[in-house]
Amino acid sequence: MEYQDKTIVCKDCGKEFTFTAGEQEFYAERNFSEPVRCKECRDARKAQRNENN
Repeated sequence: MEYQDKTIVCKDCGKEFTFTAGEQEFYAERNFSEPVRCKECRDARKAQRNENN
């Protein structure tokens, strides 16, 4: 399958981010679903989860 860069709007902050072809391939290989948040919001959520542990 030929992947192409894709623009996605972050569900948290509304900022557009690029889901690159390489990232799409990586996600597909691991059966991950497409991201709904930009990297900054994903990192912030991850940090928040780690603080609560």
